[in-house]
Amino acid sequence: MGNIVAIVGRPNVGKSTLFNRLTKSRKAIVNEQSGTTRDRQYGKCEWNGREFSVIDTGGWVLNSDDVFEEEIKKHVTVAVDEADLILFVVDVQNGITDLDSEVASLLRKAQKPIIVVSNKSDTFDWQYNTAEFYSLGLGDPFMVSAINGLGTGELLDVIVEKLGDDNIDEELDIELPRFAIVGRPNAGKSSIVNAFVGEERTIVTDIPGTTRDSIYTRFNKFGHDFYLVDTAGIRKKAKVQEDLEYYSVVRSIRAIENSDVCILMIDATRGVESQDMNIFSLIQKNRKGLVVAVNKWDLIPNKETNDTKKIESTIREKFAPFTDFPIVFTSATTKQRILKVVELAVEVYKNKQKKVPTAKLNEFFLPLIENYPPPALKGKYIKIKYVTQLPNTQIPTFIFFANLPQYVKEPYKRFLENKLRSKWDFCGTQVHVFIRQK
Repeated sequence: MGNIVAIVGRPNVGKSTLFNRLTKSRKAIVNEQSGTTRDRQYGKCEWNGREFSVIDTGGWVLNSDDVFEEEIKKHVTVAVDEADLILFVVDVQNGITDLDSEVASLLRKAQKPIIVVSNKSDTFDWQYNTAEFYSLGLGDPFMVSAINGLGTGELLDVIVEKLGDDNIDEELDIELPRFAIVGRPNAGKSSIVNAFVGEERTIVTDIPGTTRDSIYTRFNKFGHDFYLVDTAGIRKKAKVQEDLEYYSVVRSIRAIENSDVCILMIDATRGVESQDMNIFSLIQKNRKGLVVAVNKWDLIPNKETNDTKKIESTIREKFAPFTDFPIVFTSATTKQRILKVVELAVEVYKNKQKKVPTAKLNEFFLPLIENYPPPALKGKYIKIKYVTQLPNTQIPTFIFFANLPQYVKEPYKRFLENKLRSKWDFCGTQVHVFIRQK
């Protein structure tokens, strides 16, 4: 990958704020609490016609009580290895600390272009304190304020200059499908992302709430090309204690809104719980495609042949009336059937985009409706003469034109939808059926 800029530094120096400023987004969670960012977060920045990737990393810490310390350090190291240019962020208001010196020592070994970013220079009065960072031996410190944007334009000029000419074919900014992996905390969402991409892309522990940001990862293997979105676990509002977790849940909900297909992870050891149904309802309200992955299937003892059928039946019963979605039994740790999850998500995405020619719709439905017409109401006979699919809709939407649309009730609409699904495969996606005046 070319033109990658990594943002590194100790905790709470404003790395995520700078990331959001450079990418013109709010992808990374910003909070005064140290250790907010844990996983690598990727974004795009464009400046003066040049585009480059930006990586936000967790704060580098030593000998702390944070159980994620080793994993965060590992992810910082990976980000530094991936990067073509490193932004070493320091806090001008606190000066140089022992952790800053540790990070500087790490970066010297990397032997890559480095820009020391003297952050929190909220006014020009702090410019005199910036000189202290010359002692790090990493070049001229650059004074910025990520929170109000002071100096960021000049910083971007220097970044583009140091990246030099782009002699690598840059990734086209094409609209790729987005598959969001959602579910309750500790259902195995991050584990399955790591299994998909074949590397430790996100931190995995047994502690619920490990993932906080929504992490986008491009999957470009086996003839597929899409984004996987690892999200924070969504738990009941009453159980959300920390402000940070609240932001994470909001970010997960936003990831669902921005996705095309949601892979709902259900913990096989716990079964379908009320919160799974709430997340399913959220997916339905946002009209997203759905694949249900029953994870941790390897932990179920004494499995019998018909166990999967029983569990499938239970899931569909609880998620009724929408039951036309694929269910796959997986294990992220043993990689059992994980590629099947990918294949089903791609299939559901194609079903969402499916267009049925008007001629084929009328050829199928008009004889069917003639044999099974809508029930007469108040002595009025309903005649449906024409059917077509609306273009450019979020989900497949079909209009049936009738003389008395107000008399066509929900049971008959469901009959039409079921016939649609039996003739054309719309598995995993909702279908809208409307009756309109001809």
